[in-house]
Amino acid sequence: MGDKKLASICKKLLSRYGDLHWWPARTPYEVIVGAVLTQNTAWANVEKAIANFGEDGPAPEFVASARMPKLADIIRPAGFFNQKAVYLKSVTKWFEGYDYDVRKVKREPLEKLRGELLSTKGVGPETADSILLYAFDLPTFVIDAYTMRLCGRYPIDAGKTYSQVKAYFEGNLPKGVELYNNFHALIVANAKEHCRKKPLCAGCPLERGCKCCC
Repeated sequence: MGDKKLASICKKLLSRYGDLHWWPARTPYEVIVGAVLTQNTAWANVEKAIANFGEDGPAPEFVASARMPKLADIIRPAGFFNQKAVYLKSVTKWFEGYDYDVRKVKREPLEKLRGELLSTKGVGPETADSILLYAFDLPTFVIDAYTMRLCGRYPIDAGKTYSQVKAYFEGNLPKGVELYNNFHALIVANAKEHCRKKPLCAGCPLERGCKCCC
């Protein structure tokens, strides 16, 4: 790894939590749906919404053809359901442009796909990168509130904006889907267990190097 601090963090988190193999979903499309539904809500609510699609989970053909009120009712547990129904329709329309074929998506340049997603209603940088990394196995690092919190507390001088922090991580880590996937998942896992809004520093695998004042 190019950055010794990032390498040390990743090694300590990996030692504690192991390989996490994110994202928890049955299909790439379910990842897309989850990435949209998880905006401004807890993952437990997303799981309830996804369960409402039935045993086989969400299918793009169903979402594309469903009436808006019905779709909104299905995803109600995720909150902001009317708004997110519009977003799901929008991102599904984008996927339809590739015939709902993961292989066709993966043939395209990463930056082209990212630009298309960022032009899709309801898809911001974090959602776009989550879809590209976790649904399509493309090497783009996801920056979320947990990553920002880690950078502020450890501290890591990676910048203040999404694009700055993303560029820092990608510029100081070997490029790779598996590494990006697991490192981000490890950051999230530690944020939920220790690096919370009100941190629980005792026992944190990063406690010795972190400058956070608990």
